Amino acid sequence: MSTIPNKMTAIGIEHPGGPEVLKPVEMDVPEPSPGELLIKVASAGVNRPDVLQRQGGYPPPPGAPETPGLEIAGTVVGAAGLPKRYKIGDEICALVPGGGYAEYCTVAEDNALPVPDGLSMMEAAGVPETFFTVWTNVFERAQLKSGESFLVHGGSSGIGTTAIMLACAFGARVFSTAGSPDKCKVCEDLGAEICVDYRQADFVETLRSATDKRGVDVILDMVGGDYIPRNIKLAAADGRIVSIAFLQGSKIEVDFLPVMLKRLTLTGSTLRIRSVADKARIAGALEARVWPLIAAGKIKPIIHQIFDLKQAAAAHAMMESSKHIGKLILAV
Repeated sequence: MSTIPNKMTAIGIEHPGGPEVLKPVEMDVPEPSPGELLIKVASAGVNRPDVLQRQGGYPPPPGAPETPGLEIAGTVVGAAGLPKRYKIGDEICALVPGGGYAEYCTVAEDNALPVPDGLSMMEAAGVPETFFTVWTNVFERAQLKSGESFLVHGGSSGIGTTAIMLACAFGARVFSTAGSPDKCKVCEDLGAEICVDYRQADFVETLRSATDKRGVDVILDMVGGDYIPRNIKLAAADGRIVSIAFLQGSKIEVDFLPVMLKRLTLTGSTLRIRSVADKARIAGALEARVWPLIAAGKIKPIIHQIFDLKQAAAAHAMMESSKHIGKLILAV
């Protein structure tokens, strides 16, 4: 086993701003606390919350590293005390509260998962953040069931592609929206029955027609803004609308009468601030219900591009351009 160095390269945020404020810095290798593992990071996923943190709008929770990065894949190289499950040399992927853009990262052992069979380390880093988010919001909060209809906005994103694949795998009738014909084709190739190009058509009228005016049972929304009243209009009776981000803003005037008349549930959640125990519960559900689907080749993260760690600024620029389809990964 190689010796763990005292120093490592990580990506720091000089000050709130554009992608150019992401700079490689030398930092101390973190020391795991009780219940934590030290991971030699092979790859890290790039996500919208990382962009918000860089811009100054999404500070890390208390005790989390200031460096960005919410999901990693790598090798266990150390632990505080005797690990319960993993041993030195095991390959894991994990949801972390921060610090993923680095050569080493600590993670609560209960929040780590074995790299799914059939996935490379680069692919494994594209799993935790999106799969945790989709599972807890779509299948736990919204209780999506086989035979129900499901709409995910931003279907070509990392969250969107994951949501389409999982909803299809569990027997839902799946719809999505995306911003170009090419992106719509990807969504439909992944299993969406209809992907509405929101630049060309009204998703409300298109999907009301597709469902014989019944509407959609579960809607996963990361857009917000004027999508909020449109989601309410499209939702079926007893429908559930889950908000996980607000790219077009979280404040809007809404008529709540349809919410009452259709008995709708409007809910949402964030993941980063949730407890280690809560994330461990989600991890257990994923390993039991989703890891077998990955191992069987039925689901696989869609990787758009892999950047070197020191190219984090370029990865963020790509993320903000919205030209990508699926996940962006940093190779460490």
